[in-house]
Amino acid sequence: MFKNRCLLLGATFMLLVSCSDETIIYQDTFAEDVSVVNDEAVLQQSISFSHAGALDIFKDGAAKGSALKSRNAEEQAGDYPLTQIAQIKAPVYQGQLLTSTHVHVSSDYAYVSYNTVGETYLGAVDIIRISNPRNPRLTSRLYYTNADINSLQYDDGYVYVAGGVDAELSNLAEENSFVGKIRVANGRFDIRSGITYGFQVGQNATDLVINGDKLHVTSGAEGVLATYDKTTLSMLSELSFTDLRSLAINGSQLAILDAETGVSILDQNIQTTLQFPINSDLGFASKKTLDFGNNKILVPEASRGAGIYDASTGTLLEHINIPTNPILENPDDKTTNAVGLNENVILMANGGAGLCLSEELPDGSFEVVGILELEGSMNFLATKGDYIIAASGTEGVQIIKFNRPSASLVERCKDLPEYRGSSKLIVLTNEERAYSGSKNFNNINVSGALLLCGSWTVRNAVSIRERGTFEMNGMMTVGRNNRRRNIVVEEYAILRIEGDLTLYGDLILEKGATLEFLGSDNKVNIFGDVEIDDDATVIGTFEDVRSKF
Repeated sequence: MFKNRCLLLGATFMLLVSCSDETIIYQDTFAEDVSVVNDEAVLQQSISFSHAGALDIFKDGAAKGSALKSRNAEEQAGDYPLTQIAQIKAPVYQGQLLTSTHVHVSSDYAYVSYNTVGETYLGAVDIIRISNPRNPRLTSRLYYTNADINSLQYDDGYVYVAGGVDAELSNLAEENSFVGKIRVANGRFDIRSGITYGFQVGQNATDLVINGDKLHVTSGAEGVLATYDKTTLSMLSELSFTDLRSLAINGSQLAILDAETGVSILDQNIQTTLQFPINSDLGFASKKTLDFGNNKILVPEASRGAGIYDASTGTLLEHINIPTNPILENPDDKTTNAVGLNENVILMANGGAGLCLSEELPDGSFEVVGILELEGSMNFLATKGDYIIAASGTEGVQIIKFNRPSASLVERCKDLPEYRGSSKLIVLTNEERAYSGSKNFNNINVSGALLLCGSWTVRNAVSIRERGTFEMNGMMTVGRNNRRRNIVVEEYAILRIEGDLTLYGDLILEKGATLEFLGSDNKVNIFGDVEIDDDATVIGTFEDVRSKF
């Protein structure tokens, strides 16, 4: 929620700081402190792997444990082998729990903003290094004790933040809506040279985007679309609107969402070139974040789900309704808050109805695949490349990976047929089967010979029966940390790996079993134990991520 306060005048400031080695206190920012925590031992307490592992995808209305399964048909292997990498717990400041509001992904880092519900002004910003998907790190955290942070973006060594401040209590802020420019170096906040601020009309700054050397910022009720010089944060122009919630940029086009009038498309001169209404009640002072790409505008329309519009004409192409979440849904909080487009996939953060994934069909329409097996009310999401970063309110931030096969891997496996079939992959004695692809399995049971080349997740166990052979080239994740499952290699069976294996459970090698690694760039990330019979053999080169061998 965005908070409402009185409106004053605007200004821009550069302020000085004092600092220590680990925690930096920034005095007199808004008559309160800004503090930065860089102590790795403290920050890593916020990283949780308790729910990490292979994600299920629940079909609309399906019962728990019956993902993508109908009563009359065998469950098929899913097309999205998603894994939950880790969770970043929401910050707690002096007993006050903060709520995540926005995520921006840039290169090896994700940047997350937070605010608080109610009249209290309290915000934070996290920097999370995601370059190593097996071991994400929270590298820096900044607290504002008299300001909410509602949106942010990283650009060229700085994090730009937008939010609300209690101007009545501040000796510097002349408006409630503000934008700040904070220096970042090596994944850490560096405020020793000061933070630059700008203030603008409006009850609360709601969103921002960077456009070349300019910065566009929206403020909510009775607010404006303000354009700043990115370097100095001096205001260049402002345009009044009724109730701006968010904005998105696509090349030379700027899309803005006004809760009263709908979507407007502006050119580089901030002139309206297209406007179309949104016939949905977006709610009072609630954050709604649109996305823009592939000549489409995706609009979060609260209880109506997501609207997909043609970016050239404003024509409504399709509505995606909010599917029923069988394990999480809160009937009082079923609202689409944010949308994201990643290649042919649309993601919807649906509040208490969770995180929904839909895919574009060959005819251009969209079909709901299901709801990801995640906890928490989904407030916001960002998706880029192989990652989904979902802000889940009081549950913090969920880091999710698509696990798409690499281009080079696809090339090596091009002659293998793509797997299509049951989520329970069973290979009988004397059978030889080989597949490429990217699937989400229930379990794998091999008595004959199986080669899988691609990206795979397995929600339950993997069993290689006596004298069976299972070869895996690519990536495979088995189990979840809160639902551990094992890989068992029975007597004289073979497990051969070229690539990455993550196992949330135990690896068991029985008498005469062989675990063989091909090549020199293998990684094994085991959260359980490794049990190796005296007569079993481990061959080849691999990185033992958690030192379990």
